[in-house]
Amino acid sequence: MSLLQGFGEVLTPTNLLYVLIGAVLGTAVGVLPGLGSAMAVALLLPLTFTLEPLSALIMFAGVYFGGLFGDSIAGILMNTPGNSTAIAGAFEGHRMALTGRAPQALATSAIGAFTGGILATTLVVFFAPTLASLANRFGPGEYFALAVFAFVATSAVVADSALRGLAALGLGLAISVVGIDSVSGAQRFTFGVLELFDGVSIVVLTVALLALGEVFHVASRVGHPEDRSLIASQGRPFLSGAEFREALPAWLRGTAFGVPFGVIPAGGAEVPTFLAYGTERRLDRRRKNPMFGKGAIRGVAGPEAAGNATAGTAMGALLALGLPTSATAAVLLAAFQQYGIQPGPLLFERSGELVWALLASLFIGMVVLLILNLPFAPLWARLLRVPKPYLYAGIAVLACFGVYASTGSLVDQVLLLGLGIVGYLMRRYDFPVAPVLIAVILGPLAEESLREAMNNSENNPLTLVSSPITVVLYLMLIGAVLLSVVNKVRARGRQDI
Repeated sequence: MSLLQGFGEVLTPTNLLYVLIGAVLGTAVGVLPGLGSAMAVALLLPLTFTLEPLSALIMFAGVYFGGLFGDSIAGILMNTPGNSTAIAGAFEGHRMALTGRAPQALATSAIGAFTGGILATTLVVFFAPTLASLANRFGPGEYFALAVFAFVATSAVVADSALRGLAALGLGLAISVVGIDSVSGAQRFTFGVLELFDGVSIVVLTVALLALGEVFHVASRVGHPEDRSLIASQGRPFLSGAEFREALPAWLRGTAFGVPFGVIPAGGAEVPTFLAYGTERRLDRRRKNPMFGKGAIRGVAGPEAAGNATAGTAMGALLALGLPTSATAAVLLAAFQQYGIQPGPLLFERSGELVWALLASLFIGMVVLLILNLPFAPLWARLLRVPKPYLYAGIAVLACFGVYASTGSLVDQVLLLGLGIVGYLMRRYDFPVAPVLIAVILGPLAEESLREAMNNSENNPLTLVSSPITVVLYLMLIGAVLLSVVNKVRARGRQDI
């Protein structure tokens, strides 16, 4: 019943227009290599403050999934995935394009993303309220354990280098403590600058690290022309019956891989997409006529479904727990907070109408994206022909104007430039950006939870592991770290051989 009311909220001409705008913008940005849904949301964030909260969040939902749809187009047609989540699907997708099956590869990608997203969102509708009610049992110790789990999993476990990941996490935590201490009222690292009393704006941080950092990175590589050419996509933008039956099991298996990874901060969508790809490849070896390496349709179907299924359940984790499990989810959490909305266990009680309308918009957005991508994917690919100097200059101007329009502060412009340079250096030396964003978002929660837990227990540290939930979270974290270490040792062993 609540979901039907949500559809009633969304199915108005104005809100449908915002869904369409979000889907178009998300896909357009996702097509461009190096960008993605996180940057699209970051760029839109300062420009949507004049909108009603529901309209803005509906548009962000379209951007959220639209970026994932667009990521795969560049990977299939140019072998240059728009984001890391599209790498696995690009392996066989680009081979299909090279053999003249680019339309079928794009259709497989679009339908796979639709399948994974719809099934995952359906699960979110049924289980997010239950998850939120269970989360009501969380106290300060549980929230601190959850934050620590997110910190370590996204920095030490997921990053290629644990040292770089932890360094990025430390940078984010340092930024998160700038401003007035909410407990003591003391100034922390403000250097007497009045504009820093409220801390570093999450809008400034996300736009600087994601957008301006990428602009500087691309500008620094102007002398490195890419020789990849765009493969023309001509023919039927749909699958035959035989192709559909071939891809269907892979779509379902990919969805099964992606669903659980959206709930835990264990690497975003990259892990399940590669798991789905590896599974399809192993199954393909048992066939009489193996297709992997020649353009296997299942090699596209599985990873694409896994990526969007992860995004779908990540939205559930964000709404029910207030836990961002990826950089895009962290930026979305910032968008919620800008409108005075705090995702978490009480969200369904305090802002139920808004949440159900947002969930309804996800279903509508997926349908809109399927309609946009099946026949028009070749048109999106033409964005790849836009000269980089014009494209990234426009992004830089939009970033600066957007931040100034939202804050009206010259200090924020200086911070934008400085943090943009930091973002460039992080890309230059392979430091992950996601740990910084998640640390800034969850840092205050971790600090307040730790202080409250210590105050309530007369500074007894055992209170942090005094409940079954905290014990399970820490055991899961230790298991994830050990598994990561074992996998990295094995990978080094193979390289030595």
